[in-house]
Amino acid sequence: MSTRHILLGLLAAGPSHGYDLKRRHDERFPQARPLAYGQVYTTLQRLVRDGLAEVDGTDSDGGPERTLYRSTDDGSLELTRWAGEITPPAPFVTNEIFAKVVVAILASGDPAAYLSAQRAAHMARMRELTAVKTASGADLATVLSADYALNHLDADLRWMTTTGARLTTLTAEVDAA
Repeated sequence: MSTRHILLGLLAAGPSHGYDLKRRHDERFPQARPLAYGQVYTTLQRLVRDGLAEVDGTDSDGGPERTLYRSTDDGSLELTRWAGEITPPAPFVTNEIFAKVVVAILASGDPAAYLSAQRAAHMARMRELTAVKTASGADLATVLSADYALNHLDADLRWMTTTGARLTTLTAEVDAA
């Protein structure tokens, strides 16, 4: 996910402080990794440097001085360009789970036990996500984000089932190489 573009998208709603942008990011993208304040402010500085955002003033509201940022016309054009780009499917898929299965075979470990433990971890996460999306008052962004994660976890589980069924053949191939 492009933090730069997400912040431009949040600025499209109007001028904001870095603190508000971080809070809105974490609310709008509930299943994403929360942004660190340092990342927000560093990205805002780069957006200003690149002419995509500008300082729109400062205020203190009785506390420390806070800088207000707003998107520029160039920032709006960049956001529109980025939002319209098709995200290409990854040409190479790296799968840590697959790598650990192969390493378990190479190291004379127990790849079936690893897959079983990994399956349990996936199932626990799926239960957590299901609880999040079915919670009273869950907003649509939360539901859609949880659905996205659940579908990816489900794909991993199907892959684990297929791999588990093929472990004998995979072990023979890895040992022969």
